[in-house]
Amino acid sequence: MILVTGGAGFIGSNFVLDWLASSDEPVINLDKLTYAGNPDNFASLANDPRHHFVHGDICDRELVAGLLKQYQPRAIVHFAAESHVDRSIHGPADFIRTNIDGTFSLLEAARAYFETLSDTLRAQFRFLHVSTDEVFGSLGPDDAPFTETTPYAPNSPYSASKAASDQLVRAWFHTYGLPVVTGNCSNNYGPLQFPEKLIPLIIANALAGKPLPVYGDGQQVRDWLYVGDHCAALRRVLADGRLGETYNIGGWNEKANLDVVHTLCDLLDELAPATQSYRQQIKFVTDRPGHDRRYAIDARKIERELGWKPAETFETGMRKTVQWTLANQDWVRKVQSGEYLQWIDRQYGQQKEVNA
Repeated sequence: MILVTGGAGFIGSNFVLDWLASSDEPVINLDKLTYAGNPDNFASLANDPRHHFVHGDICDRELVAGLLKQYQPRAIVHFAAESHVDRSIHGPADFIRTNIDGTFSLLEAARAYFETLSDTLRAQFRFLHVSTDEVFGSLGPDDAPFTETTPYAPNSPYSASKAASDQLVRAWFHTYGLPVVTGNCSNNYGPLQFPEKLIPLIIANALAGKPLPVYGDGQQVRDWLYVGDHCAALRRVLADGRLGETYNIGGWNEKANLDVVHTLCDLLDELAPATQSYRQQIKFVTDRPGHDRRYAIDARKIERELGWKPAETFETGMRKTVQWTLANQDWVRKVQSGEYLQWIDRQYGQQKEVNA
């Protein structure tokens, strides 16, 4: 089986669902269930014996060590992270704790576990670290896309904390021989994304008749990657990625934020028409501090070495995302209201009362 950290978050839960849809190999799903960790994401697995959910913190080394000893996973897939740039600007401490301290703690637990394995099991074990293209900083309009050898130049507390975690993973490979691989992905989108990120926020606000906020002039460019494609890439990296290597994972879809918003408005005009075009709700707002102008991923290495390339175009992925959101308004409502957070009390409240 495998251990997935952060498996109740957006990408992590998509990975768990995707993994169990294509494999019978069980998953231990470890998640702290902070605001973005949503148990409703894997509600369909409630009666699936292959899915073992554990409510816990990657910084709890004793807990992680116990899970490794109990379940003996052949791999750790590390998603757990604080991941929103705006939140990192207003509260960087959580990002330092989870992304740096948490990764360090997980690496140490993995190293101790790895050293107990037989030679055969050591040869099979992998630590897959899931990171971001934001560690590379910002590109000019005519600069070549990021490659795996682009120097790190993070510009926000979030990207700096992820850059630090990447370097820790690299060091544990070179110093201790821990068999690691890393994926640096571009902007993910798709089902189950928490609605503080651009695409789900725009869809939710549009349907509610609220303004559609666009930072600055809306010309910040990102490479957009459908989350299902990212999950497929990570499976390939886990299976056959070269130890100690990093793989850039991108969608080959550079789009300005304003173009993304226009695309969403046009899809909603088609699929959920209102009395006027949703474009009328667009509102430009003050840009955030240190807002990187452009990201772009060169994903040729993973295609060349592992045979992966995205299956979705920007148009097909966006249509799937809008269609999923329209079909899952109850999920959206629970997230917006915070009702999903009550899961912890429902799940653990009686146990806490008994233990008290």
